[in-house]
Amino acid sequence: MRFDLVDLKLFAAVVEAGSISRGADAVHLALASASARISGMEDVLGVPLLERGRRGVTPTPAGRTLLQHARTVTAQVERMRGDLRVFASGLKGRIRMLSNTAGLVAPLPDAIRVFLTANPDVDIEIEERTSSDIVMAVAEGRAEFGLVADSVDLGQLEIAEVADDTLVVLAPASHPLAARSSVAFLDLLDEPFVGLSAGALHSHLADQAARLGRRINYRVRLRSFETVARLVEAGIGIGILPLRAAERLGSNALCLVPLSDRWAHRRLLLCARRFEDLSGHALALVGEIKRQGAGDSNLEVSII
Repeated sequence: MRFDLVDLKLFAAVVEAGSISRGADAVHLALASASARISGMEDVLGVPLLERGRRGVTPTPAGRTLLQHARTVTAQVERMRGDLRVFASGLKGRIRMLSNTAGLVAPLPDAIRVFLTANPDVDIEIEERTSSDIVMAVAEGRAEFGLVADSVDLGQLEIAEVADDTLVVLAPASHPLAARSSVAFLDLLDEPFVGLSAGALHSHLADQAARLGRRINYRVRLRSFETVARLVEAGIGIGILPLRAAERLGSNALCLVPLSDRWAHRRLLLCARRFEDLSGHALALVGEIKRQGAGDSNLEVSII
């Protein structure tokens, strides 16, 4: 077999994307080159690796076996790069991690700023996913580690606590909710909402509403927490945000009201198959995330 790292990375990217063209884009190869590499791998093995259909591609049994080994090999290579980086000038490191929406608000921004300042020769690739998707991706080796809520089943993954991940209602200070000490999600579903157009938090809230047989009445959907806060302040509707984001974006014209639902009171956790198997720079980033999370652990829900 004459597979190289490009072949293995390409094959993993194609399976994850469900498309040869999107997989080729992910590893910066032309479609023709990517197709030739996949065909060459199949010719060498003498078996098909992908089932090609109108909606994309899926791995065959042989392809699933190759995928498992491809992820293991590429993870080991990345670990080697991290461990050797201190000895070789110019050796570029790369970390791939996943995070839910709350983690992208805090503690990740501060942790990444500190880490990249100390490690200018390391790149970080972060993708926002729901916590359940992150657990599956980390377990399958598609990311080195992830930042998730403790409301999901983490299976056999190792975990490390980071910080609280409480969701709160953001409302105008003149809203009747301002007089409440807490509120149930069900009691909010007749209200107009301002929320995110996509992402892990959007999916999580939609799932909770569906479990109640309801839908969220969005008046406006936006791309950032800051614009959500500003439109709530303007009286367009109410919003639900992580506590850290709401506190940072709050003003005298807004109030924060805790959600009483159990699913709204969570912990942020780091998860990995085995932390000791992470590359040196990935382990250093994990340590910085934990330090930044500890700095936020004394936050309390309050009225602004």
